[in-house]
Amino acid sequence: MSAMKRLLLFTLLLSFAVFTFGQEILTASQFFDSISSGYGTVKDYTARLSITTKDTEMEGILFYRSPNLLRINFSNPKDQVINVDGETLTIYIPDQNVVMVQQIKKHNDASLAVMANEKGLQLLKKGYSVAYLKGPEPIPLDEGSKEMVVKLNLVWRGTDEGYRQIIMSVTEDGLIRRMKGITINYETFQYDFTEVRINQDLPDARFKYDPPPSAYMMKNFLFEPEP
Repeated sequence: MSAMKRLLLFTLLLSFAVFTFGQEILTASQFFDSISSGYGTVKDYTARLSITTKDTEMEGILFYRSPNLLRINFSNPKDQVINVDGETLTIYIPDQNVVMVQQIKKHNDASLAVMANEKGLQLLKKGYSVAYLKGPEPIPLDEGSKEMVVKLNLVWRGTDEGYRQIIMSVTEDGLIRRMKGITINYETFQYDFTEVRINQDLPDARFKYDPPPSAYMMKNFLFEPEP
């Protein structure tokens, strides 16, 4: 799986969960299921997104509306865009003046299930075993941090998954704060979500995107659409 495909899939899959902590101590699996069920309460979602790897850092604003609309406006790389309007995935890479377009309408179950509320995390659970990283009690997000989170440790059940391990950090007010994925080659992709806002009635116009007409277009770069 290429870095771009892994980045895209992970971003779509992990960007939108909301969960409210209960008083009952839950097993890791129950805790995960509670996060998954929280998907159903999210009509739309915005957050500041940071994606960090060994060599690069990307930053932008993420917009999501249920069940399958997504927009990421990047500030780093400047002017880069990922947009899903329900039928088409568009990625604009300004440094290369390239637009990558993928028709997805007939692949909703396979490709957009990751964005369909509870289905997304349930698909993740099918491929990974779930445990607490250190226990059910909140711990610092980073060493010395005052920000407290519950950390889940997801370990792949088979090598078909894009990541051998995913560490999910959930805040005490019920938001996925960070996702850290470790690949088969032990590369790390870290996704941080801050300034989260939920159910702001995002308009259709937010997800309409016309790339620059001068950019070179690559069609169906992930798969060929069904006839």
